Amino acid sequence: MTNPIKTRRDGAILEVTLDRPKANAIDLATSRIMGEVFKTFRDDPDLRVTILTGGGEKFFCPGWDLKAAADGDEVDGDYGVGGFGGLQELRDLNKPVIAAVNGIACGGGLELALSADMILAADHASFALPEIRSGTVADAASVKLPKRIPYHIAMELLLTGRWFDAEEAHRWGLVNEIVAPERLMDRARELARLLASGPPLVYAAIKEIVRDAEDTRFQDAMNRITKRQLRTVDVLYDSEDQLEGARAFAEKRDPVWKGK
Repeated sequence: MTNPIKTRRDGAILEVTLDRPKANAIDLATSRIMGEVFKTFRDDPDLRVTILTGGGEKFFCPGWDLKAAADGDEVDGDYGVGGFGGLQELRDLNKPVIAAVNGIACGGGLELALSADMILAADHASFALPEIRSGTVADAASVKLPKRIPYHIAMELLLTGRWFDAEEAHRWGLVNEIVAPERLMDRARELARLLASGPPLVYAAIKEIVRDAEDTRFQDAMNRITKRQLRTVDVLYDSEDQLEGARAFAEKRDPVWKGK
């Protein structure tokens, strides 16, 4: 069987393509492969940024493979490390993730995109959370979406399952940029190179702070940071990179980040 996940490594950047014709739907086996890929990305100190996209021009990902489910795949089966699609519940993923949405992203596919830190969308991309029409719940989206876009818009999308296009997604702040299809990966790589040139320890601290502070009062979050109770912050404050940043500023040169 052809591997449904294709990877391409370009220096510190890992490109991950979900390529499972006809629609890039995810079954249990594919989810487990994705989990191992993203776990490897997380744990490899030489990799700093990943881009997730879909194969072909029509589908990013429609989410769960209903045909596989009809053949016996359990909806609540073993998705592997990181949960569905390998990203949604992957602990301590402290590196930037870019989703390059090249087409339809619905259901679990939209939830997968929501697991990224930045989302670029081709101008023909479309989105929906149609689980309501199948008598089930878009669980991850129900948690994440009302925190990302206005509450009433999120609830409308969850409760109706209606489709919306890239322009509307951009208007609500769900995607960062809309790009012509032929430019999508070029733009994603350009952004990835920018991030790969930045300070990895700072990125790690930012991601942990954001996660930790999500349901924490401001002062409690600040106390945890200033008392160095977050591992990534503690590492950063004692790092060579933090000293390098100060030196580079004083010497009016670009810093050289070592990630330590």
